[in-house]
Amino acid sequence: MSFTYAPTTYAYWLRFAAILLLAPALLINLGLLTFIDDEGIRSLVALEMKFSGNYITPTLSGEFYYNKPPLYNWIILLFFNLTGQINEFTARLPTIVCLLGYAATVFYFFRKQYNTNIAFLNAFLLITCGRILFWDSMLGLIDICFSWITFTSFMLIYHLYQKKQFWGLFLLSYLLTALGFLMKGLPAIVFQGMTLVAFFIYQRQFWRLFSLPHVAGGLLFVLLVGGYYLVYNEFNALSNVFTTLLSESSKRTVVNFGIWKTIIHLFTFPFEMIYHFLPWSLLIAYFIRWDIVKKIREDQFITFNIFIFLVNLIPYWTSVQVYPRYLLMHAPLIFVTYIYLHYIHQAQKTFTFRAINIIFFVLLLCVAIGSFTPLFLPQTQGTPYLYIKCLSVALPLLFLTWLYWRLPAERLSVVIVFLLVFRIGFNWFVLPDRNANDFGDLCRQSSIEIGQQFADQKLYLYKDTEIQMTNAFYLTNSYGRIIHRRNDQFESDALYIIDPFRYADVAYEKVGEIKLRHGRLTFDVGRLQ
Repeated sequence: MSFTYAPTTYAYWLRFAAILLLAPALLINLGLLTFIDDEGIRSLVALEMKFSGNYITPTLSGEFYYNKPPLYNWIILLFFNLTGQINEFTARLPTIVCLLGYAATVFYFFRKQYNTNIAFLNAFLLITCGRILFWDSMLGLIDICFSWITFTSFMLIYHLYQKKQFWGLFLLSYLLTALGFLMKGLPAIVFQGMTLVAFFIYQRQFWRLFSLPHVAGGLLFVLLVGGYYLVYNEFNALSNVFTTLLSESSKRTVVNFGIWKTIIHLFTFPFEMIYHFLPWSLLIAYFIRWDIVKKIREDQFITFNIFIFLVNLIPYWTSVQVYPRYLLMHAPLIFVTYIYLHYIHQAQKTFTFRAINIIFFVLLLCVAIGSFTPLFLPQTQGTPYLYIKCLSVALPLLFLTWLYWRLPAERLSVVIVFLLVFRIGFNWFVLPDRNANDFGDLCRQSSIEIGQQFADQKLYLYKDTEIQMTNAFYLTNSYGRIIHRRNDQFESDALYIIDPFRYADVAYEKVGEIKLRHGRLTFDVGRLQ
């Protein structure tokens, strides 16, 4: 079955508007907020590579870091070097580039299968889902890039299978798996293994997993990943590498959390994911129909997307500690099914379709009216060009709300543009206020000040002082070199970052302090006595 949607003239203008809005929506104030800890880790590993000149063995505070392979750190370092800037904006810029690349890949594969209109919708549903638009697109983390790689592998497996190009299928998918492994470790193998096994069982061609092309693909993976670790072994023993990678992959499962928390998670997980992927996850209501399986099976590609979505969802549905960013490679698989069902319901004018239209209209109207509030809120009164910015967001949102009601055939595109305009307002009004009231900004400033103040002196971490990674990045960047840990052979003329609670019995002359976000604690900087 094919999509029945035929675009109107308005569709082209809405697509143009969405593309035009991408840059301001994704880039305004991108570098404003302080790093979260995971961002601090990614950027600090890249920074220490730059300072040490060692790009093979990742380190944190000069000590070997085993939790993730180095590929994404290389990407961050590349952006540091290309821009000549080491800051939040350049560390997060790879996320934006990867997100646009991911969306372009979605567009490419779905245009091959359907048409430009469906491909556009699926690509922009990805960009504008709540989890990406208002969270992950603003962070310098691995997950969007890793999801892009994994999703591309899904698509290549399907399309090359349709062409019976099995050498390309296995070699390219294992090439992407190797890149995924060098970025995030074992999850890349899990995705590849579960997808290939389930897909070829479904196609009743399980024997292809024992074919020469599959063996060649596996050997390519071994060559690339094994080649890296062969070089790694020249710098550091491999004894801790793979045990740590295995621990990273299993620590969120029933092995670590027990059976009861896992059972509770099985029930709460779907609702959590619906929340994180709003507003598009509201379209899950389209699945509530007696002939849903029949409708999905009428389209072979939709069937594939749902099948791969369900197969690869299993590890996360059964893992207690799961962050939504781990599931971003699933988003286009389920979103295209939403779009497919949307037009079926629209053609049939179902109650579900009418109800969802009303819900979206009410939401858009409430947000549009609420977008005038920056004119009256005390915390936004200091915003430069307040009236111009507020009205340039609020008035288009009101117009788009009206357009949503007047253009039934283009409602999904209208919501896409609405969300991008709203994100611009979010950048202008919410992010500065959040930064002004974020204790993390004080942590950032105190770390930068200490790094700059003592840049000409020896500075170490004292024993097991557990510096938070956000502070560690800002300290190291402003200090201009790696801040190592010292457990013995203390120097009388050196300064040490000390946990004053853990080492309350240590005598030192305090010369400064840094603020830490978690628990609003402080660490002292002092000279041992």
